Amino acid sequence: MTDQVLAEIEVPTAAQMRSLGRRLAPLLRPGDLVVMTGPLGAGKTTLVQGLGEGLGVRGPVTSPTFVIARVHPSDHSGPALVHADAYRLGSRAEVNDLDLDADLDSSVTVVEWGEGLVEDLADSHLAIEITIVGAPASEPGEADEARAVRLVGRGDRWQSAAASAGLALSAGPAAP
Repeated sequence: MTDQVLAEIEVPTAAQMRSLGRRLAPLLRPGDLVVMTGPLGAGKTTLVQGLGEGLGVRGPVTSPTFVIARVHPSDHSGPALVHADAYRLGSRAEVNDLDLDADLDSSVTVVEWGEGLVEDLADSHLAIEITIVGAPASEPGEADEARAVRLVGRGDRWQSAAASAGLALSAGPAAP
């Protein structure tokens, strides 16, 4: 599978992480699989909240850690958002039990902690790697811990979308 780095972005606040999700949403289409990695508290769910806003889906997007997966239907004619969390799953067999591939063609499927477990659900996927790079805020009103977000397209789908994705995502800092 061919890898294409689409963007590497520093995101200083949670509001800007949500904004990055809103900017990423128009690049996604039904059938896209997004695999997210990063430590606890890195901002994975915050980014998915922005994706949900950008895709125009119903319901608050919250961490699916304890329910494993949530489906957020579209408020208009766009794709639904399937938001899954593989943190507590130990094998591909447990992932298969979720039947994520049942909605894959008609939805945007985002899996937190999915690396090594879900990539074979689709021929191509977008990998989003989030790392914490800044120190925590020590005073109220200071910036949050900064994050580095790296977006890597894997497979033919992202080879063809690389130029437009790189331009949309790297054009300046993410606005709140």
